[in-house]
Amino acid sequence: FTKQHVHLQDSGIARIESDGIVANDGTKTAIDTLVLATGFDLWEANFPAIEIIGREGRNLGKWWRDTRFQAYQGVSMPLFPNFLSLASPYAFLGLNFFNTMEYQMRHMDRLFGEMKRRGATTFEVTEEANTRYLDRMTELLGDSLFKNADCATARSYYYNPQGEASLLRPTSTRKALREASNFPINDYSIA
Repeated sequence: FTKQHVHLQDSGIARIESDGIVANDGTKTAIDTLVLATGFDLWEANFPAIEIIGREGRNLGKWWRDTRFQAYQGVSMPLFPNFLSLASPYAFLGLNFFNTMEYQMRHMDRLFGEMKRRGATTFEVTEEANTRYLDRMTELLGDSLFKNADCATARSYYYNPQGEASLLRPTSTRKALREASNFPINDYSIA
């Protein structure tokens, strides 16, 4: 935080605009990168940490709480065009942050490469692809220690308020990396 180009805004944020942050006192700071350090109230305050509104007025936090916590390949949600989220539901590989970021970056690189190849400016995961991924993750977790062993009765931040361990991607690191590099590109609407 001591670098000249870094500013810690700790007095409260009134809103985030396309080109900056407006603080509670009305001052505006131009930004090119926003890092949210929101603490460890995982499910209520951080999923998501800010209000995110997609197409058709879909509120991401409300949608997750009204349906289920879900994100295709742990990075994208339907009705949220041009929006990717790290550390989303069904993203974490054994809670290894670095492996998780590696496969998510591969996924994004493939998606952005396809957009560049097509000269496209928008992307959005399809409802069908998201549902297929969620169903697969749910089935795999059903056969895991999170449902069938001592963990199933644990009180842990692993579990969301509905009792699902939706932080975890129940696949191997190798499989996650392979899928990130080879997911069906038509799982996205790209234009």
